[in-house]
Amino acid sequence: MSSRPLTIAIIAGETSGDILGAGLIRALKARHPNAHFVGVAGPLMQAEGCETWYEMEELAVMGIVEVLGRLPRLLKIRRDLTQRFIDLKPDVFVGIDAPDFNITLEGRLKRAGIRTIHYVSPSVWAWRQKRVFKIGRNTNLVLAFLPFEKAFYDRFDVPCRFIGHTMADAMPLQPDKLAARRYLGIADDALCLALLPGSRGAEVEMLSGDFLRTAQLLRVQYPALEIVVPLVNAKRREQFERIKAEVAPELPMHLLDGKGREAMIASDAALLASGTAALECMLAKCPMVVGYRMKPFTFWLAKRLVKTPYVSLPNLLAGRELVKELLQDECQPEALAAALEPLLHPGVERDELLNNFHELHQQIRWNADEQAADAVLEIADV
Repeated sequence: MSSRPLTIAIIAGETSGDILGAGLIRALKARHPNAHFVGVAGPLMQAEGCETWYEMEELAVMGIVEVLGRLPRLLKIRRDLTQRFIDLKPDVFVGIDAPDFNITLEGRLKRAGIRTIHYVSPSVWAWRQKRVFKIGRNTNLVLAFLPFEKAFYDRFDVPCRFIGHTMADAMPLQPDKLAARRYLGIADDALCLALLPGSRGAEVEMLSGDFLRTAQLLRVQYPALEIVVPLVNAKRREQFERIKAEVAPELPMHLLDGKGREAMIASDAALLASGTAALECMLAKCPMVVGYRMKPFTFWLAKRLVKTPYVSLPNLLAGRELVKELLQDECQPEALAAALEPLLHPGVERDELLNNFHELHQQIRWNADEQAADAVLEIADV
């Protein structure tokens, strides 16, 4: 065993995990060139030399119905991986996100004497907070992107290390607005608004009409306003185009395939659904308003389950309302337009917001890949 190279078992369940895993493997290989990585990996991790026992797509199942349909296969994969990892006895196991799959697996491995790390905290601080006890039992360490996540785990004495956010490392502190505009074909001096109605079908369905009506109201005030709408895939674009044809057929705009980050950097302000997009928009230094709407029963349930005062990550990071959040019945075109209008041009409100975004960016820019590698090597005790 002593002559064996450092051996890391690792599982990523979706594309975002594959990106994190590839960065972690690169950082570890820089220090241990002969390290061996094995588990479930996507194409980026495989390109870094990770041996994969199953295709990542097998784990990337969304939705209750889809999960139920695939449950026997998922349970079989988890049983097989558990036994193979126990036989292998890696120096450490790293489960990247995919908490429903990974945290149970981590517990089985930990009880078999294998050290385990869970990389990317689930949103236990927001809802289903009792999950923190299961995470504490099943892992030796949680790697958290955000400082308030570590503060939550500290309250329950669950070992957690704040490593910063990889997105904050990837995005410059001062984005190049003119370069982004030229890339998207937007004039240097144009007034520009980005609409980001979400990446899920339900979000696009619920929000696009209000977002389009908001843009119409602002265009009455600013007739030369350029509007950019990045859409994550062809399906969401088709859905948005159908809603636009009904709600605002004459409204001129640039529909983009992907390019969400470039749209945020290029724009003077953005109207967006909540989620990771709000963090990315903050890092792009684009003032924003968050608008969100759910089906009434879902919203009623969410209000009772979610334990945080805000829904957007910039506000959670700041511990106060930096970014206006207009949710459910408040998500109306007139209110959205009124909140966006002062952000579209220079002024005290806009300048203060951008200064806060810059400070928050620095707080979570910690070279996360290197920090994660440090944590893995400490837990592996090498």
